[in-house]
Amino acid sequence: MPVLPGFLRAAGWASLLSGLLLSGARPAAAQPPLAVAAAPLPQPDSLAGSSRLNRRLPLLAGGLVVSYSSLMYVLGQSWYTGEKTRLHWFNDLPEWKQLDKAGHFWGAFHESRGAVDMLRWAGVPDRRSIWYGGFVGFLLQSPIELLDGRDPAYGASATDLAANFLGSAGLIGQQLAWNEVRLMPKLSFHPTRYADLRPNVLGRNLGEQFLKDYNGQTYWLCADVGAFLPASSRWPRWLQPALGYGAQQMVFNDPAANAALGLRSYRQFYLSLDVDLRRIPTNNKVLKKVFYTLSIFHLPAPALEWNPRRGFVAHGLYY
Repeated sequence: MPVLPGFLRAAGWASLLSGLLLSGARPAAAQPPLAVAAAPLPQPDSLAGSSRLNRRLPLLAGGLVVSYSSLMYVLGQSWYTGEKTRLHWFNDLPEWKQLDKAGHFWGAFHESRGAVDMLRWAGVPDRRSIWYGGFVGFLLQSPIELLDGRDPAYGASATDLAANFLGSAGLIGQQLAWNEVRLMPKLSFHPTRYADLRPNVLGRNLGEQFLKDYNGQTYWLCADVGAFLPASSRWPRWLQPALGYGAQQMVFNDPAANAALGLRSYRQFYLSLDVDLRRIPTNNKVLKKVFYTLSIFHLPAPALEWNPRRGFVAHGLYY
């Protein structure tokens, strides 16, 4: 179905964010010069912070518009391509072994993480950065339910909204408790043979399969163990244990249709290690940004899998 322009929605959220920032971080108005000698002089740090906010806020709002517009365009070209119907709700919780819910959580978490860090970069006070930026993931992802709700093949999902909220809440909770992220959700992907069995749903090319083929997606939770250990510990903070979750043989949600292909879907659980690229020491600013961006993905590593079909399976390198 044709997709409503994502730019207008993105501009709306950017305006909301800009309004919150301007109302919460504007310098106090100057007092009338009744006693010039007694009036406190502006503090250098305050002036620098205000100047930084004024310079960086337009970049922040503009980046949000461009990135969200791009996301909605990609979804419109690869996913929402059929006819539209009235807004309706659908309980999709039993489908895809809940991997789509993990995807909503992962996306909302990292959109919120990026928003909090960008607000800090823009000079917004830390506490406000957490609260204002922390819900950005939920706000950005939830309008997608309007698209789902008007697609006759899908429907708006309350559990998708819940996963969006939990992703943002997970980021806010960690920032309030530790002022950093110590439990990081990540994603890895590999192509599977199942996409060829139903390309209109699971994807016709690699880009579509990355979005649609849950058989190839594995979601991870990586723990920054070093953050919980004493400062004297030699555990490298870039090395983190990771728990993973995935599933296989999901071509149809209907077990009978899957069985007709000789398939029966099952869950997979993984234990592995991960490298937190944010903790790799470097003075290169470009490389720091690259590491920050790639930190949302789980890097290939040895893994131990358990599934109810085959029991324990060792992988020399899994992604």
